[in-house]
Formats: sequence, structure tokens, C-alpha cells
Amino acid sequence: MKRFLIILISVVILGYILFSIIFWNDSLKSSECARLEIVIKDSATYNFITDKDIEDFLKRKKLHPVGKLMSDINTLEIHDSILTNKLIKSAEVYSTQRNAVVIKVNQRVPFYRVISDTKGSFYVDNNREVMPVSNSFALYVPIATGDIDEEYAKNELFDFITFLQDNPYWEAWIDQIVVKSNKDVELIPRVGDFRIIFGKLENYNEKLSRFSLFIEKGLNVVGWNRYSEINLKFDNQVVCTRK
Repeated sequence: MKRFLIILISVVILGYILFSIIFWNDSLKSSECARLEIVIKDSATYNFITDKDIEDFLKRKKLHPVGKLMSDINTLEIHDSILTNKLIKSAEVYSTQRNAVVIKVNQRVPFYRVISDTKGSFYVDNNREVMPVSNSFALYVPIATGDIDEEYAKNELFDFITFLQDNPYWEAWIDQIVVKSNKDVELIPRVGDFRIIFGKLENYNEKLSRFSLFIEKGLNVVGWNRYSEINLKFDNQVVCTRK
């Protein structure tokens, strides 16, 4: 008898759960979306995109859910459309039983900024992906200028800036990276009125070790304002141009 009662109670509970699911699903489908909730998870750190940006985008695409029947709202289409924005790294889109659609997004993280002679201004994120510059927010990151295309930015330049980030002493030294049309690179230091002619982005350690020795044996002895250029392109030597 006891076992029968347990089975009966279990069947009743299961039936109630199934009825509730069916009832709420039918009720939800016949209801209108009352509100849109947008959560930008990392907005305390970055503010490249705002709630309004996402709302305006959905209105332009005729995907804004408020006022539509919940059964007519395609959350997958909203999700895929949002991800076409290159400022957004990932997104979640789902509906709730309170007649709401929730959108949660993570923004891309800029690694450095490029101001290109031919491609305009853009960021490269920490996954080597190009992302546009936001009109609503600016971030202090390394800057590279000159004749830079996207492939060069995502490869040779990305590797060099990663090297600088991994070596805080050199990162603190370099204020700007300038890329010439032949892909030779010049570095503008934070200290001193001169340029460092680096050449191709290769042999980082060897070139910068020579520069470090030149600082110790040269600049600290003759002064920091004697030269306009310090050339590290040539193996095993430092060639300087006097002002």
C-alpha cells in the first residue's frame, strides 16, 4: 500500500509538472514581449558598445522583440545578427516566462590600435581579430601607425607587440611603432628626442640588447640629445646619425 501511494504521488507530481510546462509554453507563445533586457557583462571595464547601440541595431534590422508575440520571436536570428557587430565577442539570447527577451553580450578586448595610411583606424583584439574603433569609448593601448594592412597587423605586428607586453622594460620604453612602406619599422621612444631604426620585425632580443648596451655605454655618457637616429638594422653594430 505504501509503495502504491508513493507511485501515485509521483505520477500526480509528474502530471502537474507536464501540465505546467504545456500551460506556460502555450501562455508564453500567445503573449506579447513586454520588455528587452540587455546585459553587457564587462561594461565596468570596457564601454565600446552600449545598450542603446544594441537596441538601435535591432530596430534597424526589424528584430526588436518588444510588442511582438513571443511565438514570433526568433532568438537565434537575434543572436546571429548581434554577432555581426565586430565589437562583440559572444552573445546569449533567450526568452523568459515573464514575457521578456534577455540579451547578454561580451565585448572584444582591444590589444593595440592601428592608424593606417591606407586602411584607416582600427583595433586588433587579443585573438588577432580586427575590430572597429568605437565612437563612444577610447582606451589606452599601444599604437602602431604607417603602411599597415590587416594581415601584417594580425601577424608580424601582433607578435612584436606581444613580445613588448611580455617584456615590461621594453614596453615602457616604446611610445609608438611606425611601419614604412618597405615594412621597415621605426620606434619612437618615450624618452629622448630621436628615433630607433629597427628594420624588419625580427631578432627582437638581439636588437634591443644592443640598444640597451648603447644606452649604458653611449647615451648615458654623451647625452640623450646628440643623435636624431639610432639604427639597429645592421648586425652587431649600432649606427647613429648626429643632429
